[in-house]
Amino acid sequence: MKLVWLFDIDGTLLMTEGAAREAFERAVAERFPGPDPLGDVPFAGRVEPLILRDILARHGARFDLEDEARFWNSVFSHMRVALRPDRGTLLPGVAALLDAVDRETDWVSALLTGNMTQMARIKLAHFGLGGRFAFGAFGEEATDRDALARVAVARAAGRYGVTPARCVVVGDTEHDVACARAAGAWAVAVATGGRAREALAATRPDLLLDDLSDPRALLEWARALEGSGLSARSRPASVEPLP
Repeated sequence: MKLVWLFDIDGTLLMTEGAAREAFERAVAERFPGPDPLGDVPFAGRVEPLILRDILARHGARFDLEDEARFWNSVFSHMRVALRPDRGTLLPGVAALLDAVDRETDWVSALLTGNMTQMARIKLAHFGLGGRFAFGAFGEEATDRDALARVAVARAAGRYGVTPARCVVVGDTEHDVACARAAGAWAVAVATGGRAREALAATRPDLLLDDLSDPRALLEWARALEGSGLSARSRPASVEPLP
C-alpha cells in the first residue's frame, strides 16, 4: 500500500531566480541573432518542448532533430553557467517534507515536471536534491502537462502497482491541478510560485497551502487520505473541501 508523491520542481520545490529563462534567451540568441527577451512566452507549468514550439513560431522557424538537439544542449550549457552558486532558493520546508516522506515506509517521492530531464538534473543537483526521487516524468516525454501526468501515473502503477488515486500531484500552478485531474490523481496546490492563492483556489485543488514551510498540514492531510481508502471520488471527512 503506497502513496506516490509527484512533485513539480519550479515554484514548488525551488526557485532559480530567472536562470532558466536566461538560459533559453542565450540559446535563442545563438540561433536567431537579435534581442529576444521571450517576455511573452509563458514558462510556468508548461512542458519545455511547448516553450520551444512557441519560440520557433515567433521566428517562423522549424528545427530538424539535429537542430533541436543542438538547441537543447545550448540551453543546458547556459543553465549550468546561469545557475551560479549564489543564485536561486530551495523553498522553505521542502527538505523537511522530503525527509518526512522518506520516513514513511509506504510513501515514495517522484517528479512530475515540465523540465527536460537534463534541465531537471541541473536544478536538483544545484540544490542538493539529486537522488531524492525514485523516478520522474519529464518534459520531453509528452506533448502537454496533462499527458505528462498520465505518464507519471502509469509509471507509478508499473513500479508499485498503485492506482491513480494513490498518487498526489504537488504543484504551484493551475496546470498542476488540471493535470492531476486529467490523470485521476489528487491535487495539492502551493502558492509559492507566480500564482496568487485566490487564482489557485479557483481551480479547486484538494488541498491548498500558502507554502510548505510547515509540512505538518500536508502530512496530516495525506494520512487522512490513506485512511479514507484513497478513492478519488470520496473525500476523507477530515479534509475540508475548498469554498
